[in-house]
Amino acid sequence: MLKFSKANAKTQALANDAELAEYLQGNRKIYSLDLLSGWSCPHAKDCLSKAIVQDNGKRKIKDGKDTQFRCFSASQEVQYTNVYNSRKHNFDLLRNLHFEDMVELLNGSLPKNAGIVRIHVAGDFFSRQYLDAWYIVALRNPKILFYAYTKSLRFWVGGVTEMPTLHNFVLTASYGGRDDHMIDQFNLRSAKVVFSEAEAEELGLAIDHDDTHAAKPTLRDDSFALLIH
Repeated sequence: MLKFSKANAKTQALANDAELAEYLQGNRKIYSLDLLSGWSCPHAKDCLSKAIVQDNGKRKIKDGKDTQFRCFSASQEVQYTNVYNSRKHNFDLLRNLHFEDMVELLNGSLPKNAGIVRIHVAGDFFSRQYLDAWYIVALRNPKILFYAYTKSLRFWVGGVTEMPTLHNFVLTASYGGRDDHMIDQFNLRSAKVVFSEAEAEELGLAIDHDDTHAAKPTLRDDSFALLIH
């Protein structure tokens, strides 16, 4: 079984939004499914970092050659052994499965009281069939909201973009990857990291402080900004 994580401080704020609170009725909860950062992010660039296990068994951070800001979740995986082990467990289980088995593992591992699932606080869609598997899981579970940021745009375009839109499956293209050109080319809803509120205003983008913009189905076509910490 896969290991789902309970809401962190940021995703917990989703419960305060009227539109999203509908998915949490009946004491349903917010969860995330996380994978090893960097290792599961084939198209990351600006934020590419990995937790590397050394010969002595200790972990260290390794940045990519184009890294501009270090991935916070990779840093967590170096610092916290239980976090590293949980994400590695999920990644190891999923990455070698055939499509149908992937769907069944994801679907069978969903917490019974899940109301909202963020796909990847850490990690990304490492293959097209993995992204497609999540789409099928969302199709099977219309009362659960699934949302994700992704830099794996070549798996999104021509994959789930060719399938019927699901009200409960919301994706956001994340700038800073190897395929950024595809965002404008295919008119993908996107999130851009900014360094100030003034920069977001200049770009004409609202800032998403608490993931509500990323998750809301009614905003699925509206791009936004993320303020770097």
